[in-house]
Amino acid sequence: MSHNSEHANLLNGLRQSWSIGIYVGESPFNLRPAEGIVNPVLTRSDVSDIPASFVADPFMIRAGDLWHMFFEAKHAVARKGEIGLAVSSNGFDWQYEQIVLAEPFHLSYPYVFECDGEYYMIPETLDAKQIRLYRATCFPYGWTHLTDLVEGNFADPSIFWAAGNWWMFACPSPFEHNSLRLFLADSLTGPWREHPRSPLIEGNPHIARPAGRVIAYNDSLIRFAQDCYPRYGTQVRAFEILELTSTSYREQECEGSPSLIPGDSAWNKEGMHHIDPHLNSDGKWMACVDGNCCVLSSSVKSVS
Repeated sequence: MSHNSEHANLLNGLRQSWSIGIYVGESPFNLRPAEGIVNPVLTRSDVSDIPASFVADPFMIRAGDLWHMFFEAKHAVARKGEIGLAVSSNGFDWQYEQIVLAEPFHLSYPYVFECDGEYYMIPETLDAKQIRLYRATCFPYGWTHLTDLVEGNFADPSIFWAAGNWWMFACPSPFEHNSLRLFLADSLTGPWREHPRSPLIEGNPHIARPAGRVIAYNDSLIRFAQDCYPRYGTQVRAFEILELTSTSYREQECEGSPSLIPGDSAWNKEGMHHIDPHLNSDGKWMACVDGNCCVLSSSVKSVS
């Protein structure tokens, strides 16, 4: 989650109270809370090694017999995001482990993935003015900065492999949420170059900012986008990538979009802005999502 987005809400007298839930369904566009699960499955109170003001931006990966969930835990004193870890054997019951990555700057959106038997993470490192690649030296607890992929201030970098190339979406205007750029590379570590059609989107906060993992579904690639208008966390929309080459790009909104809308429960009634769907062996989909319940900031006095 962007530091600027949080700042905007604070200026409006609201304190974000993001937490994490689990949804399931027949497709990544038809996800609901699983029967028998009480969401949220992770909150700031589960974080035991730092004082956390919220948890958000969850990404899961299956390794061995366990699901591993990485997420932003906002350090309430240092006022910056750090990357936390929780584990689960079934994807429903989660145990918080510890903070696994912290830097002098804000971290969020820990996009974790596997490549050739190695585990990597590309978190949002907006304040470092670089998109940084980390490699697990001792998965899932130890992470080392491997290299910088792209120079500049980018939010929510979202990487994927397709058509013989690495590709990465990123938002260069996180405060406005209204621009989407695309980069590509032959190798994971680069060199990375900007796509000739980039920026793909400008001036549209409904569909620009990435909202989670790019997935394969029914022989198509799907990207998820935060709809940040009229407010941050309005909903999550889904787009099918119709054409992706080194010189061209086309997409269209999926028939089942939006994939997430704020719910009736207290934990997510004020906003949802992130999804990480995974196809299980039983043919069903499971996703970690986040939700917001804004409350009055303690610095704002009520008027009676």
